[in-house]
Amino acid sequence: MSVDTATERARVVAELRSADRLLVTTHENPDGDALGSLVAMHEILKQLGKDSVMFMSEEDFPLPYEYRQLPLADVEHDLPADADQRTIVFLDCGNIDRMPVNFLKREDAHIVNIDHHHDNTRFGTANLVIGSASCTTEIIYGLTRDLEIELTASIAEALYVGLVTDTGKFQYENTTAESHRMAAELIESGVDVHRVFRTLYEDVPFPKLALLARVLSRVERHDDGLLAISYIERLDYEETGADESFSEGIVDHLRALQGTQLAALARAQLKEGRERLWKVSLRAGSDRVDVSAIAREQGGGGHQQAAGFATELSHEELVRFLLDEVNAQLR
Repeated sequence: MSVDTATERARVVAELRSADRLLVTTHENPDGDALGSLVAMHEILKQLGKDSVMFMSEEDFPLPYEYRQLPLADVEHDLPADADQRTIVFLDCGNIDRMPVNFLKREDAHIVNIDHHHDNTRFGTANLVIGSASCTTEIIYGLTRDLEIELTASIAEALYVGLVTDTGKFQYENTTAESHRMAAELIESGVDVHRVFRTLYEDVPFPKLALLARVLSRVERHDDGLLAISYIERLDYEETGADESFSEGIVDHLRALQGTQLAALARAQLKEGRERLWKVSLRAGSDRVDVSAIAREQGGGGHQQAAGFATELSHEELVRFLLDEVNAQLR
């Protein structure tokens, strides 16, 4: 189906201008693009004079340590009393099932869906899905012009966090000339590049380093290094003093291994009743592998280069599933 992006953009702009009360949310296990989009859109709506509430499921708290420079203290994990009367703005969410809150999936929900995942299911009342965009914050950056928003230092930093993390510090294949033009304007608007970099990548608490050491000590390589996989057990969090959010970014160390086509990190869940559930993060080692297609086979999703899913498969079953999937793609 052919989609007119200009028409989609105009409708989303009209929706954001006309709504008085909005609830802004994103996908579970949020990354930098998800949280940067959440904060930027919330501040954009406030600048427009709207009543905006940021919401994430209680299961996603604490939010990842790396993004503590963003103003996330106001993110609610209880729905507001008037939630059924608010326009819901879903950001960076390719599939509505990636937000495990049934109330937000009700049939009468009025949803604005803004995303850059190529496999977005277009679940919104209004959809702005641009698969060629490097990140969702790039799309929101474009909307600031349509909405005549002042690009404050706070909005610029939130947009920059999404941009720099989803492009892998401007090294992934989704990096474009537009990515760099966007970065330039954000820097001119007040982003402190060095401070953002230090906070995201270098100011590492010791428990996270201890957790990384355990993951690296368990790396398995299968099919001559085609698959690199490791795992985090429940006890690892307790013994290292790390919380679940400290696993953010660890899978990228596995992707960097020479010859790896598919990197996977399985993380045990700490929540009561989820003892058998593992969250699996996937990364592609080359453009020959689409990890979002692999994740969808297990009910997950994501990008071609980065995706994830939840499973109750044993370690041996998970390895076999991943090997079968990556070999099928490479054939």
